[in-house]
Amino acid sequence: MTGLTADLARFASAPNFAPLPDRVVEIVQSGFIDTIGTMLAGRDEPVVQMAKSFVSDKQSTVQEAHLLMGQSMASVSDAALINATAGHALDFDDVALGGHPSTVLVPAVLAAGQHVNATGDQVLRAYLVGYEVWAELFVREKDAYHLKGWHPTAVLGTVGTSAAVAHLYGLSAAQCQHVIALAASMASGLVANFGTMTKPLHAGRAASCAIEAVRWVQKGLTAAPDALEHAAGFLSALSPHGAVDRTSAVGDLGRRFRILESGLSIKKYPTCYATHRVIDGVLDLCASHGVGLQDVAQVHTHIGVAQASMLRNHQPQTGLEAKFSLEFAVAASLVRGKVGLAELSDVFVQEHAVKDAMAKVKISTVDTQCAIEPVFSMHDRVQIQLHSGAMLDSGDIRFARGNAMLPLRDADLQAKFLDCVHTANLDGAALFSKLSSLTAQPHVRFE
Repeated sequence: MTGLTADLARFASAPNFAPLPDRVVEIVQSGFIDTIGTMLAGRDEPVVQMAKSFVSDKQSTVQEAHLLMGQSMASVSDAALINATAGHALDFDDVALGGHPSTVLVPAVLAAGQHVNATGDQVLRAYLVGYEVWAELFVREKDAYHLKGWHPTAVLGTVGTSAAVAHLYGLSAAQCQHVIALAASMASGLVANFGTMTKPLHAGRAASCAIEAVRWVQKGLTAAPDALEHAAGFLSALSPHGAVDRTSAVGDLGRRFRILESGLSIKKYPTCYATHRVIDGVLDLCASHGVGLQDVAQVHTHIGVAQASMLRNHQPQTGLEAKFSLEFAVAASLVRGKVGLAELSDVFVQEHAVKDAMAKVKISTVDTQCAIEPVFSMHDRVQIQLHSGAMLDSGDIRFARGNAMLPLRDADLQAKFLDCVHTANLDGAALFSKLSSLTAQPHVRFE
């Protein structure tokens, strides 16, 4: 059988990776570090407690994988559901391929890896299978999924992660083909639910569905052999304008590492990534010119069309809503001089100073597209008009700090991790060390 679904299935079953370049290993390990950090930071969020209650209500007695790096256990799919939801609950997790790859891939392959007693190296390679399949699907669509209303984390993530899990369970190419096709029918997630508890559940359901797809196929379930590329299949159904490439050969999948091209962008701020370049611009201008909120008459921001479509909350009332508000991102930068977890509280969002600052923000869109991250414009820009009449201009901002093309230093990644896990009852430094040498770990039960 030829075609995209079959080709990706063969790759998932037997990727035939040559020895992995050190940089590939470093990038994947950073994804594990960042996701486990943000997962532990988000473990007490209401949506995570709801997910745990949902799992408990099913009264399952199966205990196959650990929850939130602790002693509690659940089935593989339930552990993936809870852990991925926690990883995305604060919107502080890494970014690439139009979405958040690691918040789906890491919880799924960790849970599956614990179940099959995989080594750290095996789990890392499974992650890479999932990332490369996700990337192969992503690059075939030139239009922004977000503008059609699709959340790539949820829709592409379900399929890519199903390939990763199928690989880890050692499924045949024929089985992987059914898994990928079934996962394509299970994939869903709407941009309209950004800024609500449902968005982190997108990641949880994607991870869980990926594992369920494998379990179904292990029981004998079959699916269409061309579910991805068929005219009425996955890619066509998602495509904003029907211009998706359904026919090109996969080519050098497994030899050309797309993770070296797209990488992982580590977030500095727990808000939608579409706000990050603007936050950098505001903070830099205020710091370099010594100005504060009292000096600012107006802030004019210039962002991409797809970015603006995600930032739908122009008058947020809660911390959740504020994550998807450019007005809030600018206001927090002006009022507090930072945008951290403490600023994403309902109380802070309701402060008069914040509301007054949000009213100063004007948003314009630019119709350009970044070749590396097509959902973003080529550049963002910030112009701050002062009461004095002076105009401060950031100029074009190409990449946010922490972007794969402007990466955080190792020390900054560790600092973020330790900050995220400091309230958890574990040795954060020891866990960071293990994750930093994942390929050397004999197992992935880090409890």
